[in-house]
Amino acid sequence: MGFSQYFEKDLYGLQNTADVRGMQLARLRERMADFYGRSAIVKLLLDAASVDPEKITLEKFREVVPVRLQRESAKASAMLGGGGNLVDTIASVAGIDPQDFLLLCSTSGTTGEPSPYFFTEQDLEASARGFSRALYLLCGGDEAKIRAFRVVQAFALSMVGAGVPALEVFLRLGIPVIPVGAEGGTERIFYFTEKLGGNFLFCTPSLAEHLLDKDPQRAAGLGLVRVMCGAEPGAGIPEVRKKLEEGFKCPLVDAMGLIWGLMWVSCDQDPYAGMHHLSDDMHLVELIDPDTQQVKDMEDGATGQLVVTPLTGSMPPIRTSSGDVVQVFVSPCACGAPGWRMKVVGRADDMLKVKGVVVYPAQVDGVITGFVPQVTGEFRIVLEEPPPRVAPPLKLKVEYGEGVQKEKLPELAAKIAETMHEKLKVRPEIIWLAPMSLERSTYKTRFIEKAYE
Repeated sequence: MGFSQYFEKDLYGLQNTADVRGMQLARLRERMADFYGRSAIVKLLLDAASVDPEKITLEKFREVVPVRLQRESAKASAMLGGGGNLVDTIASVAGIDPQDFLLLCSTSGTTGEPSPYFFTEQDLEASARGFSRALYLLCGGDEAKIRAFRVVQAFALSMVGAGVPALEVFLRLGIPVIPVGAEGGTERIFYFTEKLGGNFLFCTPSLAEHLLDKDPQRAAGLGLVRVMCGAEPGAGIPEVRKKLEEGFKCPLVDAMGLIWGLMWVSCDQDPYAGMHHLSDDMHLVELIDPDTQQVKDMEDGATGQLVVTPLTGSMPPIRTSSGDVVQVFVSPCACGAPGWRMKVVGRADDMLKVKGVVVYPAQVDGVITGFVPQVTGEFRIVLEEPPPRVAPPLKLKVEYGEGVQKEKLPELAAKIAETMHEKLKVRPEIIWLAPMSLERSTYKTRFIEKAYE
């Protein structure tokens, strides 16, 4: 196994072209026909609309296959798949032997009940193919640089896609891995990075920030050549990017996907230009209005909720959304790499409305981080009633920075409020907390505090 066995340069170069869009329709028809014969969900949807799977158009596909949230897909599968455990149920829906699932994982459940996702050998191969393209982009096609990586795997190893599945992908691509995991804690991450010569840190933005806050000098001295972050929007926020790149003294990579070959990764363009989508041939991606569910045109600056349909692997071609709200850019990137790009705005289930103004926690994070070191960067949005509606003002618990005099806090609060109003069109009420008052996370930070529960 190795990088060259998974990287397909011809397909890499076809991203975001008319040729790959034609390929998408052909693959969609092939998969609809294949799953029609073995998936109860696909057969039910097509029969209800009297659609021939081999002649289906993209417009008809959107009409007969509704969008499901990721967590709802598992519930729908359970309803249609009959008895047995969840593995048997999903295998029945996919029309395969349950033992074909080699790796059984789930989402973290940060925003609700964990959603399962499983990997067959075909799925693992697709994941390696997608990730190989991300590494190729990062290294400008220099495979020697790729082979020189020694990855510090500091995502949670338990259950989530960036854990053991990512570990499997790195090994398939022939890249050495130090599997310390987020569970190991900051001291073990520091220790094994130093002692085993790790040079590529793979973790959440929350953990990367936590390492810097814990020991900035030690973090700066790790000798990293890359920090790759995902699972939350932090690496795409200018203020957070600046903090991490200056703190670790290396480029920061924003990434998303990995599962079943789905892959977005940022380039080194400055300022941040978004994440390049590198798997058009393996996944059909759409943009929909979060409120109306209507499809939006993929054009520069368009904002909407991501919807993904797999065109490879074991899962049926069902339109599924994880709830991520993004802004897309389809014109070529100045860096020269292929693929349309996107910037994550937030998650549909994290959306807040303050006097009709839509606000996402990731946007608040950007404003607060911009005031470091006057603040630590840690904050919580305090909700006194269930979202999305928030009665103004938006209440924020914010830690002031070490050495900041308390008599200066009202002035600092006014500056933060003015900046937030300028950028987000809302004025917050700041509730000051002493440094290190809020719980830190080595996985995903929960920015919401539900005072109403």
